[in-house]
Amino acid sequence: MKKILITGGAGFIGSHVIRLFVNKYPDYAIVNLDALTYAGNLENLRDIENAPNYSFVKGDITEETFINQLFADQSFDAVIHLAAESHVDRSILDPLSFVKTNVIGTAVLLNAAKKSWDNMENKLFYHVSTDEVYGSLGETGFFTEETSYDPRSPYSASKASSDHLVSAYFHTYGLPMVISNCSNNYGSHQFPEKLLPLMINNIVHSKPLPVYGKGENVRDWLWVNDHARAIDVIFHQGKLGETYNIGGFNEWKNIDIVHLLCNIMDKKLGRADGESAKLITYVKDRAGHDMRYAIDATKLNKELGWEPSLQFEEGMDKTIDWYLANEGWIQSVTSGSYKQYYEQQYTSR
Repeated sequence: MKKILITGGAGFIGSHVIRLFVNKYPDYAIVNLDALTYAGNLENLRDIENAPNYSFVKGDITEETFINQLFADQSFDAVIHLAAESHVDRSILDPLSFVKTNVIGTAVLLNAAKKSWDNMENKLFYHVSTDEVYGSLGETGFFTEETSYDPRSPYSASKASSDHLVSAYFHTYGLPMVISNCSNNYGSHQFPEKLLPLMINNIVHSKPLPVYGKGENVRDWLWVNDHARAIDVIFHQGKLGETYNIGGFNEWKNIDIVHLLCNIMDKKLGRADGESAKLITYVKDRAGHDMRYAIDATKLNKELGWEPSLQFEEGMDKTIDWYLANEGWIQSVTSGSYKQYYEQQYTSR
């Protein structure tokens, strides 16, 4: 039996990875470590929380004594590290919290793994990162695994730092590792500060749809379930010491994706065509706003056989349907009431 620590498993991407591994690999023991900050929500995992191969531990990856003891007690075979502060706007307002979690937290986990794994055979530290570490592209070209790092925000700088730390532990100590850098994820269970759930929720309630600048920034969009599938493939088949880019081959300008959302939502809500688009409001651009991201996932496709399973329009339709059917989830995660319940459950851990 493999025992796998998945950090940040109560978050958006992490919860999808947890669900996939728990259901697909009943012989694996999956331990979810999450600090349950504002974006960590165990409501995301209600469907598998009683699975015999799943357990949850509440804790902070920056607390060295706690993490070292956890590794000593649990004897993990592998780590899939997703825990991170991830919202660019928040990083601009509070950069030090991003340095603490994303850099120091990663270093604490790496040290604990190094101490715990006297024999590193069949062990793995899998670090999940972002395409934002590569900086900003012009109108053409793609990020590849060979692209030089050029982070532009405190968030992307902190993730770039953590990537370099993971690589350094591989070269210095022989710690077995892989890294993946993904494009923008979309799908169910995403905290509604991010673009798509924010816009969906605001359209439902006829609130303004804030778009930075002219909305011409371009992002590559990846369905979160496809990202989880990619992590599964890389975890089991990836070559040690390698980086793999995960992208959706799916570029959209921000303003175009908002218009697409408005058109779909008008039909689903029975509104007149163009009614939701009237809610679009242009706001002052974000500081250091990268113009374009685009991932080249050819390496992952050719070497490990992964490719996206859904066309974007189909994935978008599934995503919108989930948020419309789960308005109670949005109210719960934004009210903080769920945190009080789980704090009472896990204060002793």
